[in-house]
Amino acid sequence: MRMMRVSSSLRRAWTVACATALLFTPLASGAQGAPDRSTPPATGPAPTFALPLIDKHTLTNGLSVWVVEMHEVPVVDVSLIVRSGAAADPAGRFGVASFTAAMLDEGAGGRDALQLADAIESLGATLTTSSSYDASFVRLHALVSTIDQALPLMADVALRPTFPTTDLERLRGQRLTDLLQLRDNPSALATAAFNRLLYGADHRYGTGVAGTEATNTAITADDLRAFHAAHYQPANAHLLVVGDVTAATVLPQLEQAFGAWKDTGVVPRPTLPTPAPVKARRVYLIDKPGAAQSQIRIGAIGVARDTPDYHAIDVTNTMLGGSFSSRLNQNLRERNGYTYGAGSQFTMRQQAGPFVALAGVQSDKTREALVEFFNELTGMAPAPGADELTRVKNLEALGFPGAFETTTGMAAQVMDLVVYGLQESFFDEYVPKIQAVTAADVQRIVTQYIQPDHVIVVVVGDLKTIEQPVRDAKLGPVTVVKTEDVLK
Repeated sequence: MRMMRVSSSLRRAWTVACATALLFTPLASGAQGAPDRSTPPATGPAPTFALPLIDKHTLTNGLSVWVVEMHEVPVVDVSLIVRSGAAADPAGRFGVASFTAAMLDEGAGGRDALQLADAIESLGATLTTSSSYDASFVRLHALVSTIDQALPLMADVALRPTFPTTDLERLRGQRLTDLLQLRDNPSALATAAFNRLLYGADHRYGTGVAGTEATNTAITADDLRAFHAAHYQPANAHLLVVGDVTAATVLPQLEQAFGAWKDTGVVPRPTLPTPAPVKARRVYLIDKPGAAQSQIRIGAIGVARDTPDYHAIDVTNTMLGGSFSSRLNQNLRERNGYTYGAGSQFTMRQQAGPFVALAGVQSDKTREALVEFFNELTGMAPAPGADELTRVKNLEALGFPGAFETTTGMAAQVMDLVVYGLQESFFDEYVPKIQAVTAADVQRIVTQYIQPDHVIVVVVGDLKTIEQPVRDAKLGPVTVVKTEDVLK
């Protein structure tokens, strides 16, 4: 009954407030006049942003721990970061790191997959495992009130997986199905083909994190155990805690859960070969009969995450294709209507990842879209105007603090410091360095990294519709490639 009385009171108050607003709105509008929409409002200065203190500690076994306090909500994110990912896959076993991470929560510490899931769910927590090219992750999101019960479950998953045969085969089937379905997904196929044709079959970046059908068929439980034993070691790992905790309260819990974990040997550090740069523009077509759209990927070898040009590249890419108001999107989507969205990105890893401009376009406009892509790539050479440069820098600077609003977002950002060995000052310096990028900096980045005559072009689409128009565009030598050749 109390809740009903409160609700009624709130409804009456809301009714009175709305009636009052309607009563006085015409008078207020008449007094103020029509709003001036002749010019956009001035952009204010970027908000001051300071990363919360990173409280650094080490467990008795040498495992590094960073604690970042965020006390607005009673939740906590705990991330175990293992500095080995797909780039550390053994030759002939591409996909082992990904498969290992995927199997961690399929049985661990005396519980099977269902028992683990039930135990985590009963605490109102979530636990995920994943792997990228550069690292593997076990992430726990829990209430502060249950973190002491959730941490032992997380430790079991990370340190004591059992790799049960039945679950391994089930997961293998899922991964093989996903890889098979990739053939019917033109966007995913175009990305896979672009990476393979850019890096080659032997380079780890030339194959997706999950590996291929052949490697996933061949991977054994012993392969997963060997990778886990070699790479999941305290010396190769880092704990990151973000949330409504303090080091004083959480460190004893971490020590109890992870303190007995011991190193077992030297962690393998494979070195990827330096990929060959693109010497001349080449066009590759992959047939997708009946496709209503053509998936386009244009690009070359980019840069590693530790590049000193990071901020200038950020601004340059945002201008070219990294935002809705970018040149590529305004041209291909807004002006010409060839696509729902066009963009570009520099994927930065421990070693140079790809630069790619991309879109899915109408099949019958493939040639026209390709021409406009190259018009925009070539058009980046002149120095940008002051208004455009200011707008792009403000877009980056003003949006930056939003990435740190939640514990999950904060953790994701701080992870980059761990994985790529960045200085803590990176976040404090980000906005000033973005604002310091000049038109000359953008020109230099374009000259160095965006070279339209030194790119590969991959188009996945209906060959009978697109082949002749693409050849007629005379963008470069054209080669028709089979799907099997870029996925095996």
